[in-house]
Amino acid sequence: MNIFIREMKAHRKSLVLWSIGMLFMIVSGMGKYTAYSGSGQSMNELLASMPKSLKAVLGFGNFDVTKASGFYGLLFLYLVIMVTIHAVMLGSNIIAKEERDKTTEFLMVKPASRTKIITSKLLAALVNVIIINIVTLVLSIAIVGKYSNGESITGDILILMVGMFILQVMFLFIGTAIAAVSKNPKISASIATTVLMVAFIISIVIDLNSNLEGLKYITPFKYFTAQNMMYGGGLDPVFVIISFVIIAATIAVTYIFYKRRDLKV
Repeated sequence: MNIFIREMKAHRKSLVLWSIGMLFMIVSGMGKYTAYSGSGQSMNELLASMPKSLKAVLGFGNFDVTKASGFYGLLFLYLVIMVTIHAVMLGSNIIAKEERDKTTEFLMVKPASRTKIITSKLLAALVNVIIINIVTLVLSIAIVGKYSNGESITGDILILMVGMFILQVMFLFIGTAIAAVSKNPKISASIATTVLMVAFIISIVIDLNSNLEGLKYITPFKYFTAQNMMYGGGLDPVFVIISFVIIAATIAVTYIFYKRRDLKV
């Protein structure tokens, strides 16, 4: 069986479950919008009066929550956390699962080079990430549109999804690189998710202390924030370049270390 098709079939159940999770997250999140918008300007004043530390932990920016687009901006961070966890776990598991599950023989008997094997796996993982992003895009436009009351929301959602996709791809290949380097395939997913959580915690610390603003370059969670993309002119070219450098570097690490790897049977 073609390795790409095999990987797609192996992850289809997970893909469906994650898609349902995104549906639930958007529906439940935007379901609260009516209560927030109904309170009018007082809700914006309440958010503005919140302690900076609480706003940082909750991921609240300076959004107008009386508008559907502003409320979606609040929700966006939680969607990003979900899809990046999916991406980093997918990346690490798709590389390590044969060794972890003791099914390495499947790959060893294939008349395929290590390069072809890893390329097929990365393409399958990338397709999964693209599908999750498209599902999130379609659901967001459809569900947020129901609450928009004539407000134009498609442009904001599109730019947010572009930023989200870059983050997904970045963490996908961070996951594959960690799995390729790790000598213990059973813990590669744990290491990858730990890296993600550390990056997220650093982003919160930056919000808590403006003196640490320079650390924003080391945490991808500060590259494409909803507030900057919606109200700051879209994608920051500097962060786009850094993102593609990280993606290229982690892809290279994945290929180099996987080809050298002594696959355990």
